[in-house]
Amino acid sequence: QVQLVESGGGLVQAGGSLRLSCAASGRSFSGYTMGWFRQALGKEREFVAATSYSGGDTYYPDSVKGRFTISRDNAKTTIYLQMNNLKPEDTAVYCCAASARARGSIMSALDKYYNYWGQGTQVTVSS
Repeated sequence: QVQLVESGGGLVQAGGSLRLSCAASGRSFSGYTMGWFRQALGKEREFVAATSYSGGDTYYPDSVKGRFTISRDNAKTTIYLQMNNLKPEDTAVYCCAASARARGSIMSALDKYYNYWGQGTQVTVSS
């Protein structure tokens, strides 16, 4: 079992930055691919970023590439999402997730491969 708790969300103006954190507890954190997903009101859940178990590989959709950066600290069992140049369309609930199976860019972007999910943190970007 892995428990995930997100923090760092809030209200920010367009063009601003936020850093989300996801603290994990449980077994074998360093063996999991970790990801961030978001869900805006009335929309489907969307892949935002993922990092391989070592942190050596990261994956992003075009919508956030160049603005968002995912990182992990296996010693602290925590992952981060640095979000820069935020836009109103980035407004959503952001959730972190852990996957024991996902490997590579395709699997890491699909929520069906993630076993554990946090409760989420709200990010609101005003125009």
